Amino acid sequence: MRNMKELLNSAVQAIPPSGIRRFFDIAAEMEDAISLGVGEPDFVTPWHIRDEGIYSLEKGKTHYTSNAGLKELRTEICNYLNRRFSLRYDPLSQVVVTVGGSEAIDLFLRAVLEPGDEVLIPEPCFVCYRPITSLAGGVPVSIVTKAENEFRLTPDELKAAITPKTKVLVLPFPNNPTGAVMRKEHLDAIAEVLSGTDILVLADEIYAELTYGNEAHISIASIPEMYERTVLISGFSKAYAMTGWRLGYACGHPDLIAAMTKVHQFAIMSAPTLAQYAAIEALKNGDADIAMMREEYDRRRHTIVSGFNDMGLECFEPEGAFYAFPSIQSTGLNSNDFCEKLLYDKKVAVVPGTAFGESGEGFVRCSYAYSVQNIQEALNRIEAFVKHR
Repeated sequence: MRNMKELLNSAVQAIPPSGIRRFFDIAAEMEDAISLGVGEPDFVTPWHIRDEGIYSLEKGKTHYTSNAGLKELRTEICNYLNRRFSLRYDPLSQVVVTVGGSEAIDLFLRAVLEPGDEVLIPEPCFVCYRPITSLAGGVPVSIVTKAENEFRLTPDELKAAITPKTKVLVLPFPNNPTGAVMRKEHLDAIAEVLSGTDILVLADEIYAELTYGNEAHISIASIPEMYERTVLISGFSKAYAMTGWRLGYACGHPDLIAAMTKVHQFAIMSAPTLAQYAAIEALKNGDADIAMMREEYDRRRHTIVSGFNDMGLECFEPEGAFYAFPSIQSTGLNSNDFCEKLLYDKKVAVVPGTAFGESGEGFVRCSYAYSVQNIQEALNRIEAFVKHR
């Protein structure tokens, strides 16, 4: 028999492992280590949501749901999106419930891409878009966003990247890892560039509820000419602290959702049943939970950003998600060396910016989904590390 690696899919072999978990896993084995590495709320899922999941088990609701998800859940998703973001979808034809937002991304790209189709991906960004594009036969094309533009996608950058092969634009805002957001005027400019094309938009809005300041999150799908071409992807992990429940959803044109549901039907069947019942409760009665957690994240945001700037690591103020993305160029270290030396010298784990694309070089991602006490201690250790370089 040949070497097993020779029998593996070449596209899978070409994909590097995620750069996010490495430093976290090392820190987990270290005594007194502090991790600012993993993008997961430190809050426990609110009790009334957990209770509904437990109650669904007690009532014996342990069977498959429809492939697209419980009708009641799809209805509540539509009610929520209309109430919070003025978006209108039909629960019967425009919503599919998925195993986390990541599955929704995978479904969309597999449903629309032909071999050779190009997917425009603003970077730095979450780690899944490039590999999922490649696995679906597409060609990932990076668009480098810049710190001087607060890591927003500009219309000129978009224009320069479009080719006759462009099929999809990924809009991952609020952004992981930078915390960048796209406001109404920025989205209008992007919509103008896309006007007259057939380019589809994958709007990953998993952090929509974690938008800070006086302006609430706005979806590109709310722009009339963008509605039909946009698939909105979100979920319950970040806003409701439900990462382990593995539940997301996609909303969009009925033909797109039907194609995505077909892939979902054969690959997954249906999302976890008890998580769907818990999510109904979250959507109906979870607005206060979101407000409480967002307020606490906002407090932590100010602490970590001011801390980095005070120690000389320039950090723009993130307006969304729960990440700071300070520049470490003043230290003379590249991102990977900075993270490795910081971990072993001061027992603090952060993620190199290059985990989110080559354009992340010179930056590190630090999550503030941790207590202020942990953040402050981490900042003290990082400052000591930087000053003794």
